[in-house]
Amino acid sequence: MSRAANGRALRALVVDVPGAQRSGLVDVLHDDGDIVVVGQPDNATDAIEQVAQTRPDVVILDLHLPGSQSQHTIEQIMARTPTPILILSGRLDDRQSPSAVQALVAGALEALPRPRQWTPERAAELRRTIRLISTVHVIRHPRGGLAKGSKKNATPRSGDQPVVAIAASTGGPSALATILSGLAGLQAPVLVVQHLHADFVDGLVEWMSRVSALPVETASAHQIARAGRIYLAPGGTHLRFGANRRLELAELPVSVHRPSADELFKSVAESAGSAAIGVLLTGMGEDGAQGLLAIRRHGGLTLAQDEASSAVFGMPKAAERLGAVTEMLPLGKLAAAIHRAVRQVQT
Repeated sequence: MSRAANGRALRALVVDVPGAQRSGLVDVLHDDGDIVVVGQPDNATDAIEQVAQTRPDVVILDLHLPGSQSQHTIEQIMARTPTPILILSGRLDDRQSPSAVQALVAGALEALPRPRQWTPERAAELRRTIRLISTVHVIRHPRGGLAKGSKKNATPRSGDQPVVAIAASTGGPSALATILSGLAGLQAPVLVVQHLHADFVDGLVEWMSRVSALPVETASAHQIARAGRIYLAPGGTHLRFGANRRLELAELPVSVHRPSADELFKSVAESAGSAAIGVLLTGMGEDGAQGLLAIRRHGGLTLAQDEASSAVFGMPKAAERLGAVTEMLPLGKLAAAIHRAVRQVQT
């Protein structure tokens, strides 16, 4: 039985409309005995107040509150009492809705589909996710500074065509929205890996298309990566940058994360060499650290999001420990740094 770091049960606040679905959800949460529901508000006002009063370890929020209150609830909780938020979305009825991704951009940490009926597998996945995000330290407002980083191995070869690879996990959609909105006129293709449940990838593409300064699409096998376009990895499939600038999709190797940041970064390092630009954003774990190191060893430029502006500093920190990061920058400065790196390659 898993417990919180201090030995007590994890305290969850369930924000959902009253009824059988909510009761079933509460039963699922209680099944292993290490998660206790400390409140069940059914509207934005009560939810915001109860988070401030009870200080739960995690908030579980349904995206279909009356009056379209879910987005407002997330924004207000993160502004007043920052708390890890897991959203549930009944996308079985509306798989094209970007509402789950909008919630992630607003500050929620993770999203899961809400099934019509909780199977043992789906229930176990829900509880595992709650345990995982309950350990995350969330912030109210991003801030940041410049960290150390040597550029001696990051001189690109003149005449090569630049390619940008970006990877993110927990907290990533919000960071991606910020960066992609600042890439107008970029003369390089941008390949993106975001750790996200496969059911939400279409919503991610649709939402990023609204905020991005460049066209966004889901990557397809064998297509040529063209400058000035954003290619997002499909769910459950690795995205690689292959010979002749063609994109490759693969189910192997089987890994914790698929798509994997390491798989993308290593392929870009091998195919683009010193014309590669790797960007590692907020996320839990170590995926991307080895791949970013490969880019740096091939002479490419590597950027990472700093701790103060990251929802979770795990992935950038792992890369920093390996010496894989050329520049550690706050989120608000990464788009400009990508522009500079592309111009450097083209000089």
